[in-house]
Amino acid sequence: MCGRYATTRSSGELSALFESSDDTDGQVRPDHNVAPTDPVPLVRLTPEGHRSLCVGRWGFLPHWSRSAAGAARMINARAETVATSRAYAGAFARRRCLVPADGWYEWVRLPDGGRQAYYMTPADGSVLALAGIWSVWESGTDTRLTFSVLTTAALGELAEVHDRMPVLLPSQRWSSWLAPTDEPDHLLATPSPDWLAGLEIRPVGPAVGDVRNDGPHLTARVPMEPAPQELTLF
Repeated sequence: MCGRYATTRSSGELSALFESSDDTDGQVRPDHNVAPTDPVPLVRLTPEGHRSLCVGRWGFLPHWSRSAAGAARMINARAETVATSRAYAGAFARRRCLVPADGWYEWVRLPDGGRQAYYMTPADGSVLALAGIWSVWESGTDTRLTFSVLTTAALGELAEVHDRMPVLLPSQRWSSWLAPTDEPDHLLATPSPDWLAGLEIRPVGPAVGDVRNDGPHLTARVPMEPAPQELTLF
């Protein structure tokens, strides 16, 4: 967790929502099935302290990594250890970002051995900001902006689908998350129960399980039985 999400807004929409400059050079495309190492939009601060919408690859590469082969294994950083991790601590202290998302996916194991996919998304259609950290990795002529999404223990009804969830940042916390600080631990506070109650847990079809599939049909609600709380966690 989280291993797949959706981000479908245009760079113009995102730069307006996050009050940032648009530095994506036309590279933002709707993606209903973002997978590890895909290029997607993120918001970070420029050296001058202004918000910049840019494109990075999902899968954190520390600057000392010898190759890009391990990026897909570093899509998530645990909130419990990010401040002390050799790979992530420096980025957590100085290079935090916002990862725009429409919602994220999780899978639950069914009693018959199959899996049911769920899509977690704001019921009102608003944008989510996932807490992220970023790094610039260079090897020869290859330079990549990479990032990881922070995760924490799932709360409320979300825990009925998976035991982990992304660290979610309400809009009033965007500025403090992006701002450099020597004491960032307080930034990992979880959203209020009322805010989390605005998330819809939506059963969706199996097509999202194939990274080659894309399109709005992936996030469409499908009928399912039994209810999530009667299933076994995957």
